[in-house]
Amino acid sequence: MKNSPFSWVIHHVHIVLEDRIIAGSAVIKNGLIYRLLENAAVLSAEEQALPAIDGAGGYLLPGFIDVHVHGGFGADFMDASRSSYDTITRFHASQGTTGMLATTMTASKEAIESVLHAAADYRSGDMPYAALLGVHLEGPFLNEKWIGAQNPAYLSPPRQDWLEAWTAEFPDLIQILTLAPEREGSLPLIAWLAENNIVAACGHTDASFADIEAAADAGMSHAVHTYNAMRPLHHREPGTVGAVLSDPRIYAELIADGHHVHPGAIRLLAAAKPADKLILITDAMSAAGMPDGNYSLGGLAVEMKDQVARLQGSGSLAGSSLTMLRAFRYMLANTALSVAEVSRCASGNAAKQLGIYEQTGSIACGKQADVILTDADFSAVSHTWVGGKLVFDASRN
Repeated sequence: MKNSPFSWVIHHVHIVLEDRIIAGSAVIKNGLIYRLLENAAVLSAEEQALPAIDGAGGYLLPGFIDVHVHGGFGADFMDASRSSYDTITRFHASQGTTGMLATTMTASKEAIESVLHAAADYRSGDMPYAALLGVHLEGPFLNEKWIGAQNPAYLSPPRQDWLEAWTAEFPDLIQILTLAPEREGSLPLIAWLAENNIVAACGHTDASFADIEAAADAGMSHAVHTYNAMRPLHHREPGTVGAVLSDPRIYAELIADGHHVHPGAIRLLAAAKPADKLILITDAMSAAGMPDGNYSLGGLAVEMKDQVARLQGSGSLAGSSLTMLRAFRYMLANTALSVAEVSRCASGNAAKQLGIYEQTGSIACGKQADVILTDADFSAVSHTWVGGKLVFDASRN
């Protein structure tokens, strides 16, 4: 154990478990969580010989899993290059993300395929920062009425043949597909996605309550950036939002940055959804981590002012500059959820939706050491580990 670079022990730390917090130490062995000890427990002689980290009273949390992120620190997943993917995964690792999905924009078939090639190539090599867990295809099978910051020039009716070809060439790469379920041909595609272990998600949609229920019956189980770019709640036609709020089969993404969703609506969503069905995301674009200025998203011009990104001309929100750490902190400040409950929204629930919860998403013995260390008020991440490997150390960056 002591000879592995992925074996170490951390002391004097608050360990955030799925349902509670304990104060003590954690032992990592060969990249896995080996033992969790409360303060009175004693390390073995072998464990005492391991490299030790002083947690200084901070929090050891499961690493964040971001299933909807477009980029960061000046790079975009649509760039389809290893250097851009290194930039994105490095930046978000510094903010506590240990796993993410490369999220596309509505674009040409060729541009989407370039991302699939780049993501598959990136996953086949050494991933030195946050792990790329797969791809989230956001579009192009969306509704123009709720297009948001997507490019309407590349909208397409649902194309199952594209998905069949992509999954044949890139098995297990596509994890989520976002579409407008009211569009003709969506329901058969949703059923096909469910049969092929791809999460079908509603988004950029004018679906009625009945449309969403029919989609859920067909296998849809996810809603992207809930409240944003979807038919709103009305008491006589609950719409997309009403169905997402009320149907326990549907996981609900949330951009918790104080701009996309009012805190009252966040509290309503948290109260409505089962505890394991709310997922924090960033929807971060290339401007995340960067100064105010002009940027691009999906080929559309974006201006970021006061760290809020909007399309030039329309003023529509264009992704975000959010990080998972800021979303985590915002939820603590604006809801009654506990640290452990918010941690599930930032880590465990996404892992469950992606079918990887047995390996990651919580701190438990036998799981991968995908963990982060924060200070006592969650204002900063000091260390990020993926599979026990240190991928970010604030003292060296």
